Amino acid sequence: MYVYDQYDQKIVEDRVKQYRDQTRRYLAGELSGEEFRPLRLQNGLYIQRFAPMLRVAVPYGLMSSTQVRMMAKIARDYDKGYAHISTRQNVQFNWPDLEDVPDILAELATVQMHAIQTSGNCIRNTTTDQFAGVAKDELIDPRPWCEIIRQWSTFHPEFTHLPRKFKIAVNGAVSDRVAIEVHDIGLEAVQNDAGELGFRVSVGGGLGRTPIVGSFINEFLPWQHLISYLDAILRVYNRYGRRDNKYKARIKILVKALTPAVFAERVEAEWAHLKDGPSTLTDAEVARVTAHFIDPSYKVLDDQVAALAALDAEHPGFARWRKRNTFSHKKPGYVAVTLSLKPTGVAPGDVTDKQFDAIADLAERYSFAEVRNSHNQNIILADVEQAQLFTLWGELREHGFATPNVGLLTDIICCPGGDFCSLANAKSIPIAEAIQRRFDDLDYLFDIGNIDLNISGCMNACGHHHVGHIGILGVDKKGQEFYQVSLGGSAGRDASLAQILGPSFAEADMADVIDKIVKVYVERRTEEESFLDTFRRVGVAPFKERVYAANH
Repeated sequence: MYVYDQYDQKIVEDRVKQYRDQTRRYLAGELSGEEFRPLRLQNGLYIQRFAPMLRVAVPYGLMSSTQVRMMAKIARDYDKGYAHISTRQNVQFNWPDLEDVPDILAELATVQMHAIQTSGNCIRNTTTDQFAGVAKDELIDPRPWCEIIRQWSTFHPEFTHLPRKFKIAVNGAVSDRVAIEVHDIGLEAVQNDAGELGFRVSVGGGLGRTPIVGSFINEFLPWQHLISYLDAILRVYNRYGRRDNKYKARIKILVKALTPAVFAERVEAEWAHLKDGPSTLTDAEVARVTAHFIDPSYKVLDDQVAALAALDAEHPGFARWRKRNTFSHKKPGYVAVTLSLKPTGVAPGDVTDKQFDAIADLAERYSFAEVRNSHNQNIILADVEQAQLFTLWGELREHGFATPNVGLLTDIICCPGGDFCSLANAKSIPIAEAIQRRFDDLDYLFDIGNIDLNISGCMNACGHHHVGHIGILGVDKKGQEFYQVSLGGSAGRDASLAQILGPSFAEADMADVIDKIVKVYVERRTEEESFLDTFRRVGVAPFKERVYAANH
């Protein structure tokens, strides 16, 4: 993983000193709340419903065991003993005291971490595939390209005050596990007929109040021009993006207003001034960054097909877990393991300080001392020997990480909702728990198969409800919390936005509503047909008829 040089470290340490003085001035009454607000946001600090929330940057979701232990220490010393994995692969602390944040940032700096550009109208954390570098279907490892983008975008003087926040995702695999089409910019690695590497570029995707699937404006951008082309896109956005209305300030609104074709023309015109300039990437620069992401010291191993099959037969629980929570590895004899953060009764994505310490220990013993956060709010050990899987499974069970539900209905993406967020219209976490309790039969869950269920507490869509196969949105009806359900969304290749099912439901009805939706799918599906396939074939009508029939 990327290691700071002396300049990186100095920048982060200087930022801590600067923010410590800004906090002192605010607490002394020398800065007003309005003056302090942009300063705290530049350092990842929000004021939530009951307490501040600090969002720690985890570039492309990759952490060392040392950094994971620091997450444990901060949760223990400055919070209420836990933290939250966000859908941007970052870590959030929900209960720090404002006056302690400079000390937290100082501790983060000792392990090459910070909270810079995790909030505000800037380029946020660039995300990628949680299986980057180990997936069999990979064309390239996207992590070096994410790091190149991170170095270009951090403290970029031209893009510090954009019309609104800006999100970039990079995919290097055949499958899209990154949701590139619902990002402000999505980059997909491709090869042309000559075998040369480039990127297919999508712009104007995004969720929130106005969900839009992005448009591809460049089918093959040579890799050498990646940064200058990104510069051109951001310059066009910075120049023409609306600043008079924050709800219409995202680049997706600009692309839609201009049309993708006209937006692409303006990018090309701007790029003409930048192409082949100083920001052109060289083989040497890419090699410099790529050197931080070389393969670990893998052993020469054979796939343990027979041994694992025997363990599956003897231990059905292990077989279930291995089927759902492991992912094929590019190296024989290895596998990637997802630690589920979605056991029933725990807020999806939450991790305690003791669990963080356990994850660090597990990473050191089983996976070359590295972990990844996924945008699905789970944690991954990417390089586990197959021969150690059974032993690892036993340890994961002890620490609450072995729920065999990855990709299933109870593997819910969920924002913190009204329990924490001052913007939320309704609570999210109790809805997730009610659904998890309703679908606690693992045999039934396995029979249902893959379903993405996403919950957001408000239209900001931090839970990505627009692209859930089943999406749930908290809404306010005359001061009461209700929930709107949508169906048919997808964040993968050929992304789609979900269709609203109809009028919203009370909290007490939500588990029943999801149960009815699932039963329609089970009744209507053909053999091997997924929920999304069935929905796209039969449409919304059968689901609507079943769900609302009992209410009339």
